[in-house]
This record gives sequence, structure tokens and C-alpha cells, in this order.
Amino acid sequence: MLKTGKKVAAALAAVQLYLQQEQEAASFSEVETVSPVKIMPNEPGQWAQSGRVEMMGGRRLVQLRAFSNAR
Repeated sequence: MLKTGKKVAAALAAVQLYLQQEQEAASFSEVETVSPVKIMPNEPGQWAQSGRVEMMGGRRLVQLRAFSNAR
């Protein structure tokens, strides 16, 4: 009976420790989400936009060539 009591006490202590860690983690994460500064994603630069425009133009030319024989 004494061994069973020790096992139960150890299990309860482990559960209590786990609950304390979860509570600390939850309070820590609440502190992080309250920050007033929000980081906005960077917009693509002019070179990226220029490259996308060129790619779209090239695809348009390929499509015109592919469908020009369909008429």
C-alpha cells in the first residue's frame, strides 16, 4: 500500500507541475500578443514587379502564337 501511495503522489505532482507550466506558457503568450507594433509585410520592389510584367508579356505572346493557327 505504501508503494501505491508513493506512485499516486508522484503522478499528482507531475500533473501539478505540468499544469503550472501550461499556465505560465499561456500567460507568456498573452503578453506577446498584446504588443501594439504590428509588422507589415514588405511589398515587392520595382524589380520584382518588372519581372512579373515581363513574364506575363511573354506568356501572352506564347498564347497568341499557340492560338493564331486555330482560326
